[in-house]
Amino acid sequence: VQLRESGPGLVKSSQTLSVTCIVSGGSITTNPYYWSWHRQPPGRGLQWMGAIDSSGSTKDTVFLQMNALQPDDTAVYYCYADIAYSDPRPDYWGQGTQVTVSS
Repeated sequence: VQLRESGPGLVKSSQTLSVTCIVSGGSITTNPYYWSWHRQPPGRGLQWMGAIDSSGSTKDTVFLQMNALQPDDTAVYYCYADIAYSDPRPDYWGQGTQVTVSS
């Protein structure tokens, strides 16, 4: 199973960002996985952005939308399917998609 994010690459300030994360090679059930979005600005650590709606039995696509972008939102954006540490099943990270916000 793989996660792959896709986004616009370059966005202007004040515009809306839409990023899609697609699951391929299988499906990931909502339970027991916890979905979230993260980002990593240049030269900084990974930032948790928020949890994704956990309704539904499986997820094959998840979405991120951010309004009124600013240059500080420039980062690599990742989707993540997390699972409890004690669970032997793997967690999944996307490869990330670069988003650059121009002023």
